[in-house]
Amino acid sequence: MAADAGRPLRADAQRNRDKILAAAVRVFTEQGLEAHFERIAKEAGVGTGTLYRNFPTREALIEAAYRNEVARLCDCVPTLLETLPPYEALRAWTRRFIDYATAKMGMADAMRAVLAAGANPYADSRRMIQDALTSLMEACTAAGAIRSDISSTDMFAALAGIALTSAGPEQRAQAERLLDLTLDGLRFPLVQGGAGGTGGPS
Repeated sequence: MAADAGRPLRADAQRNRDKILAAAVRVFTEQGLEAHFERIAKEAGVGTGTLYRNFPTREALIEAAYRNEVARLCDCVPTLLETLPPYEALRAWTRRFIDYATAKMGMADAMRAVLAAGANPYADSRRMIQDALTSLMEACTAAGAIRSDISSTDMFAALAGIALTSAGPEQRAQAERLLDLTLDGLRFPLVQGGAGGTGGPS
């Protein structure tokens, strides 16, 4: 029987589950729907029985792996804001967004199989990611680090565009250049008319 999602797991069981989900993303990204449970279990360092107890079907594992990637992307926001200045937290998070997009792209075939089976793992993901981005941008705005006339919806659209064109592992350098270009656009524009211009809020 699959683990009860509403009941907290023991620490060792949670560690095993986390390792399985991380391994599943890697293996499904590499092998698509041809990935074997035995390979995923080996990558995770657990027995196949442990894997099947948590995820009795391929679709359940794929869906859980994707949802876990979304949760990791969103749940890191409080820690980033506690440990970094708001703008640097936003910048670090955009890199994690591309990590998420790369994993999502690699699992595309597997995700289509989940959708075909009637599940919709994407149901809440956009809202969760949008909320995480909003928190980061609100912190940046409150700190005076970015302009206030760019919404998180605009920023999400920009990030989605970068992910659509540059989320492949071989495109990482390009993705990071585009992220920095986009983040620069959030900064306060230079005041025109002065000798050389000066930075600061307009």
